[in-house]
Amino acid sequence: MKSQNGAAGRAKNLARQNVKLARRLDAGRSLAALGQLRDLTLNFGFSLATGELLLLNGGWYVTHAALLRLASRKRCAGIRVEQVDQSSDPLAGRWVFKATVFKSPSSMGFVGYGDADPSNVSSLVRGAEMRVAETRAVNRALRKAYGIGLCSVEELGAFSSPPRSTIPSPSNGSHSSNGSNNGQPRLRDQLCLLIRQHNLDPNLVKAYAADFCGTQTLKEASRGLVESFVAQLAAFVKTDREGLICKLNSYAPPVEATP
Repeated sequence: MKSQNGAAGRAKNLARQNVKLARRLDAGRSLAALGQLRDLTLNFGFSLATGELLLLNGGWYVTHAALLRLASRKRCAGIRVEQVDQSSDPLAGRWVFKATVFKSPSSMGFVGYGDADPSNVSSLVRGAEMRVAETRAVNRALRKAYGIGLCSVEELGAFSSPPRSTIPSPSNGSHSSNGSNNGQPRLRDQLCLLIRQHNLDPNLVKAYAADFCGTQTLKEASRGLVESFVAQLAAFVKTDREGLICKLNSYAPPVEATP
């Protein structure tokens, strides 16, 4: 009983943290979005600060990392992934995978399919269609297994990012915010690329990032928070660049009036 009460208390505390952070991100303008965020936190234990959820076009999307961590917490018995040869065309860059999630050793398995080709992946991951397809298959199977009605970010062509290993690894928060992770591009490089691609003011972006992470400077923020900020910035600039510019301008220093 004590362990159940403790788990419920941690879930409620995480829900409060998520809602507070969502309001800081301007996601709190929608009461429906906040209500859904609270339900997702209580039911699945997703964390907004570590980038497990993203708000895109007014709706929440779960990430690959969140689904893997949920499977680990639920003691998932295993995930089997296999290529669907008859539907794949390597020469055209088209790949289809089938994933089966086994919640317990006696489970019949929950099946999900994922496909990827140059027409439905982001230009940032062009050439990695095989891995994207595998990730999408695993995500769909996990969502079915654990009753998650949200679409995952990786299943959206415009927002697909380089997939990580399907083996969840714990993070102690000690990684540098500028370091690489599992061979992925450094966070600093990802942020600089976004700034250059969309002609953003780097100083205003840094100020926004520090406020997002709740630190004096971006260097003081944990890797998890910086990852979340980079993902949110990428989604923000793609869906509402004008809104992002307004947000950034709010961090501009006041101009002193000249006598």
